[in-house]
Amino acid sequence: MEKDTHFILGVYDDEDVLLHAVEQVRGTGVKIHEVYSPYPVHGLEHVLGYKRSKLPIAAFLFGLLGTTLALTMQFYMMKFDWPMIIGGKDHGAFPDFIPVTFELTVLLASFGMVAVFMIVSNLKPWAQPRIFDVRSTDDKHIMAIDIANNSGLELDKIKEILTSSGATEVNNKSFE
Repeated sequence: MEKDTHFILGVYDDEDVLLHAVEQVRGTGVKIHEVYSPYPVHGLEHVLGYKRSKLPIAAFLFGLLGTTLALTMQFYMMKFDWPMIIGGKDHGAFPDFIPVTFELTVLLASFGMVAVFMIVSNLKPWAQPRIFDVRSTDDKHIMAIDIANNSGLELDKIKEILTSSGATEVNNKSFE
């Protein structure tokens, strides 16, 4: 069976039931593909076992790149390319460089974070989103389990685990 094409969906009404269900389902050895919720659920990422994001590291590196480019650009322009004496100061007066350096640091850090987030999240302008259940944008919480990742378990066993964990519905979903 192909990976990321056939799923079993557990539909939950309450976020507390969902949190306990995730713990229970993961405790039985079932690998959860993703949990979809109409609003952020506090503690869900911890229960799912997600690690801390590396986005702050990318922000720091892009900010460092912005600082380096700003200082290099200004120093080159003011010292070599077009030296000007402004206000009687030296050509390479560092305090004059601070505003532009700050702005370029913030600009590159923010654009870099957005680009890294889009790449990591696989958000492409031409991509079609996968909607597992339309109600996940309204009032239901959806737990998606990829059947191919749980090939050691029978479908009926997974459905039984979802039902016993508090799912109000258990559905199949296929993407072709």
